[in-house]
Amino acid sequence: MKGLKSNTLHSSGFALSWESEVGVFVAVSLFRAMSSEGVTVTGAEEYPVFESFDDYDLEENLLRGIYSYGFEKPSAIQQRGIKPILDGRDTIGQAQSGTGKTATFVIGCLQRIDYSLNRTQALILAPTRELANQIYKVSLALGDYLKIKSHVCIGGTAIRDDVDKLRDGQHLVVGTPGRVYDMVSKNNLRVDDLKCFVLDEADELMSRGFKDQIYDIFKCLPPDVQVCLFSATMAPEILDMTTKFMRNAVRILVKKDELTLEGIRQFYVAIEKEEWKVDTLCDLYETLTITQAIIYCNTRRKVDFLADQLQKRDFTVSCMHAELDQKERDLVMREFRSGSSRVLISTDLLARGIDVQQVSLVINYDLPANMENYLHRIGRSGRFGRKGVAINFVTNNDVRTMKDIEKFYHTQIEEMPADIADLI
Repeated sequence: MKGLKSNTLHSSGFALSWESEVGVFVAVSLFRAMSSEGVTVTGAEEYPVFESFDDYDLEENLLRGIYSYGFEKPSAIQQRGIKPILDGRDTIGQAQSGTGKTATFVIGCLQRIDYSLNRTQALILAPTRELANQIYKVSLALGDYLKIKSHVCIGGTAIRDDVDKLRDGQHLVVGTPGRVYDMVSKNNLRVDDLKCFVLDEADELMSRGFKDQIYDIFKCLPPDVQVCLFSATMAPEILDMTTKFMRNAVRILVKKDELTLEGIRQFYVAIEKEEWKVDTLCDLYETLTITQAIIYCNTRRKVDFLADQLQKRDFTVSCMHAELDQKERDLVMREFRSGSSRVLISTDLLARGIDVQQVSLVINYDLPANMENYLHRIGRSGRFGRKGVAINFVTNNDVRTMKDIEKFYHTQIEEMPADIADLI
């Protein structure tokens, strides 16, 4: 992309300019994708639904990795989403958390890589370090028999290690936007041979503080790079934005009321005053430790306050928020995954993409400020068909918000029964 002027990207017949002040793309000569109603695949042509991984004509060693990982047959998003990626098509995939989105784009990337070429050919971005680490582990597991060279490139780790690993050559790189851009801009991560650029939790990456970093990376990429976006939720304005920088994209979209909370029982506890929440939680504590639970608060300060209150009462809890350094985060997640820590208090940092199979209870100590995050939070329970329970603490001030959540998701949140322990 030598000679790039101002913020305009000319690529295969379309011009893209980025106006960060208003956070929108402006573009000309673009394909507009069709209706996003239902579980639909839209694009230049309809794609068939693939019932078996054997039907994809995948590399034999990739198939071995898929079956070794424990997959038996493709999930709904995998049935529809893998083939467009294999064909090199720009792809937008939306499906509920815990339905196999990560494997969809990882399988697509692994099949497209030429392993005789010691260059980076797939780049996957995620909004959090934990999610990037998780995708990296999936790529290693699925690519085990392919002898994949994969590296995770995230903040909070030694830059020298990244530089050494990248200069050694990696087929696939997973990372967070800040560190990846640092590596790309300094030519430590060479993207000349990049075939596939994936954004996981794309709605998060294309909003708030990330969009300028994403664009800075995007304008360094080859003009013919394949772009794939995946997320559990895709706001209409984000979908509209995608038409500005994706070419003839295949869309696999799930209607909002089909982004189900199926398999997750949802309850509320009416608590008159904010100050009474701690006592309510303490009453529930024995129930929490039957399994593993995540408790969500809206702010880091609230996480620290709640942890302090519970620890003073001799309850054992772990904490997770953005102020922890990478080693602390890794330790907390390791303890929680292993089961040595049973209750995790977190901000929305953990609401997306963290797959802890044993979690069957999520408590919203605070109702989420962002409507989409309700699904991301309680989707931490009941993953891959397991049963899950969500309990929402609702003060008098929260009643309106709870009603809005019920309306938004076409769901019912019932009052918590006395026998809640039997449901978990």
